[in-house]
Amino acid sequence: MFLLRLLLKNAFRHKLRTLLTLVGLVVALSAFGLLRTIVDAWYAGVEASSSTRLVSRSAISLTFPLPLSYAQRLRAVEGVSSVSWANWFGGIYITERNFFPQFAVEPASYLALYPEYRLSDEERLAFIRDRQGAIVGRKLADKFGWKIGDQIPLRGTIYPGTWTFTLRGIWDGAEAKTDENQMLFHWGLINESLRKRLGNRADFVGVYIIGIDDPQNAAQVSQRVDAQFKNSLAETLTETESAFQLSFVSMSEAILVAVQAVSYIIVLIIMAVMANTMTMTARERLAEYATLKALGFPPVFVVKLLFGESLTIALAGGVLGLLLTLPMAAAFAQAAGTLFPMFQVSGMTMALQLLAALIVGVVAAAWPAWRMSRIDIVQGLRHVA
Repeated sequence: MFLLRLLLKNAFRHKLRTLLTLVGLVVALSAFGLLRTIVDAWYAGVEASSSTRLVSRSAISLTFPLPLSYAQRLRAVEGVSSVSWANWFGGIYITERNFFPQFAVEPASYLALYPEYRLSDEERLAFIRDRQGAIVGRKLADKFGWKIGDQIPLRGTIYPGTWTFTLRGIWDGAEAKTDENQMLFHWGLINESLRKRLGNRADFVGVYIIGIDDPQNAAQVSQRVDAQFKNSLAETLTETESAFQLSFVSMSEAILVAVQAVSYIIVLIIMAVMANTMTMTARERLAEYATLKALGFPPVFVVKLLFGESLTIALAGGVLGLLLTLPMAAAFAQAAGTLFPMFQVSGMTMALQLLAALIVGVVAAAWPAWRMSRIDIVQGLRHVA
């Protein structure tokens, strides 16, 4: 208790300097936490993917569609338990700023492959039966204030015209990482319209979602699927859902690496600032430490004082920085809208913030503590005013 009181008194002896150091720590560690959360959010889609789902797309590019006739052949592939499909719609709700993912899907088979989308039986049945029906995730519904039965107009970009859908269900994610920012509606409605207006664009799908019985056989099933359509006019590239999601993340990999690098550079900068603070503190108290040694206190006591003071300031800044990160992340998530499926400060990020604060405290005190433990008593007492 005596040592703790002494540490607190020493830490706040020079109030302005300690306050400025704390502010620097709080800003640096909260920025570190926010940047780490952004990186985590970018990979959220990968973490939410299922090991029992494969995605098959055109081997040329995702922008090239696949024939609907492939569905029957896919069902016959060994190891495949179910097949569904989806098209990216890319519509605009009121204004371009209201971006959110929209997919035209085959309702019954698609929902069977995504049990993490939790709908009531009534909502599920209403969606399947209503050709103009749609379902959305809870976060998306809350964002726009949608309720069951609302009419949702989308202005088509890939598929021209204004499309109006009736909201038939709102799903809740089975886990926190489940995406609740999507909108799903009937692929058949879109395809029927294309058949009437542009017959050559009908009966094509963007991707096939394939359910498999055993995740251990994902590679073999993928090879069998691609072998089915080898040397055809529309060859396929089949991969696990996580690999499919990672292909999108890899497009911005350089940005993510830069964000991660900046987060660590921030910590290094504040470490240098903290080290300078502790060095100044040790120099100012040179005579005090020499007096302690003259009174018989061992060098390890001086080391404890410096490390204790540094850790007290660093951990106080770390805790405050962690607490500030939470409202910052909430504000950022609100500003980002539906850009990220999930934006939440993880337990790992919080642990890294506290670990960074601990490392800053230890490293900042290491050099001055070593110097003060070796101080010559006579030389130190000469600094007494």
